[in-house]
Amino acid sequence: MGPALLSLAGVALGAGGSLFGQYLVSRASARQLEIQESAAHRAELKNVILKFLSIASQVEKAALTRPPNGGTAVDPVLDQLVDDLWLAQAGIDLAARSEPLRGAAYRYAARLAEAARGEIADASALRGPQVQSMDASYDDLWPGQRRAAGDSPAPS
Repeated sequence: MGPALLSLAGVALGAGGSLFGQYLVSRASARQLEIQESAAHRAELKNVILKFLSIASQVEKAALTRPPNGGTAVDPVLDQLVDDLWLAQAGIDLAARSEPLRGAAYRYAARLAEAARGEIADASALRGPQVQSMDASYDDLWPGQRRAAGDSPAPS
């Protein structure tokens, strides 16, 4: 009975090793899939954010370079840019992982829309919402990572 028990023990040990190996491979595959999905989402979100920022820059430039008398005149180009801005903001709303990014992008778009309507004439009024939007974008793209404080010396 000795050789039969040794054979049975060998089969059991082999099966156990095989199952353990499959478990390790499946765990590694799941982690790799998670990393790939995260990278794909980050790339998609980055594109959405860059589109939003590009349109935001165009809206700001068009709104703040209007002549003072033309502040209330209808500008179809600026109106279309504002429409595009809200669509880009909706893209962020759909792609963002976090509520802070959604809220910051909305607040920035709202301030830009105010500038487009002539309610804001100073670019400095847009900086706070712009910085908050950029910070929230960074936090959503790279959660849990601290951003460098920008300790580089100012150019002389």
